[in-house]
Amino acid sequence: MRFVQQLNKKNPFRGDYLPSRVSLFARNRVSLPFPHLWNYREPIRILDAYFQSVDDLDKSAKHNRYLDVPFFPAVLVSRDPTVIKAILLDTGDKPGQFDRDTLPTDGIARATGEDSLLYSNGEQWRMQKKLAAPSFGKTKLFQPEKFAEFEQTFRKTAADRLEILREQQTAAHASITPIELEPEISAIMLEMLVNNFFGGNVSYLDIQERYVPSLTFMIDHMVTDTIAHRIQKPINFITGKHQRLKDAEQDFEALTDIALAGRGEHLGMWSQFKSDATDEQLRSNIRVFLAGALEATTSFAGWTFTHLARSPEMQEAIYKEVESMDVYDPDNLAQASSLLQALQETLRLTPSLYFLPRRATIDTTVKVGPDSKLIIPKGTHVLLDVWHANRCEDFWGEAVSGYPATEFVPQRWQVLKDKGYSAKELMHFGFGFGPRTCPGTSLGMLEVGLVVGAFVKMFRFTADARAVEPRAGVSTKPSDGVTINIEVREPYQ
Repeated sequence: MRFVQQLNKKNPFRGDYLPSRVSLFARNRVSLPFPHLWNYREPIRILDAYFQSVDDLDKSAKHNRYLDVPFFPAVLVSRDPTVIKAILLDTGDKPGQFDRDTLPTDGIARATGEDSLLYSNGEQWRMQKKLAAPSFGKTKLFQPEKFAEFEQTFRKTAADRLEILREQQTAAHASITPIELEPEISAIMLEMLVNNFFGGNVSYLDIQERYVPSLTFMIDHMVTDTIAHRIQKPINFITGKHQRLKDAEQDFEALTDIALAGRGEHLGMWSQFKSDATDEQLRSNIRVFLAGALEATTSFAGWTFTHLARSPEMQEAIYKEVESMDVYDPDNLAQASSLLQALQETLRLTPSLYFLPRRATIDTTVKVGPDSKLIIPKGTHVLLDVWHANRCEDFWGEAVSGYPATEFVPQRWQVLKDKGYSAKELMHFGFGFGPRTCPGTSLGMLEVGLVVGAFVKMFRFTADARAVEPRAGVSTKPSDGVTINIEVREPYQ
């Protein structure tokens, strides 16, 4: 019956809020609507294919699209915030709820372990969440005494590294210096995680020259391994990549050992961690957290610098807020409205998590508003397309916020607030949403806010190009490696 429906192109979805069909092949399309060996490194273009030439469709069909190919489960891609929110809220370990679709993260699981908070589902996910997530949450992180300790060490780390950058520029006798900032951001973020958060003691040179390159290599391997697992090994041996991969895996394990070693001495965040779980039970989550947090915070900070380099007015507004700020506690950050708006706008326009994968475990009814519903067939692969949802004019554009949806305009958040929109109505899903929201949300906001604030306080910076294309893998990043021109603010205090 299902096969006949596929051949007849009958919509497998039911209800009164139906998605529209995407053809497997079509002329003049930006990409085929599925990943393969020639396009898997361009996932945003794959998602572009779903929303090409849809302007004449009605709302449900315009923002919800499906691909239905014989012998394969249906694929639903949604950029509809109402549908995205409903599915994220209905994701969990209860019978009939959506699972996280593990297919797009198979390569990550092979590198980090299947028993992690990221990859597992059902009871195992619930157990992993109980074991690991509370320690990264806001209630733990923002306890006044502990937060002061973290904030001071984080701030010192950022200040020390940026001071080295300033000294290098001064030594070059140049008032303006071009720099590719992404490697510096990655090193600062990993040092914060390993030394400040987990209580490790790794030199900055090792962080910069050993561990960041190895983790970056591993993360790139995870993406390739998801698509081309069966042919990866012979190709790796032919190209010699297998030895580089082996070395990177060893560095990844060494860094995981360092992160776990602080537990016995209650160093860093381990002093707040209360659990009977063994180190081995936590190992996969530590691997995921090291790689995932490095990737996500580097993406978040990198995009923020990229946007601010093209927005000098916002850069100066942030400088006025942080010029005399010596402590980045929640109260001070709450007063830095320009900084917070820039961070929120970055998460909206260029989210690190650009899609969220789910899978229907049964025929599932999704309520879309008070009067409409969408029934998703069992086994459907669901891609919640955060990237396109956040750039859609219908949801974030001039009619709603006063500014085009595809432009970086932090002021839109004040306009939306003045219009009476609540936080629940302004979902950019930058850290996910619902039960499987990223447990490191509060930590990520603190780290990136602190690093951006410290950088703006020390440097002015500009960029030559007007726009930068994204490169996407596990997360999205600026394709130019965050290439900017920096100038020391004088007098610098």
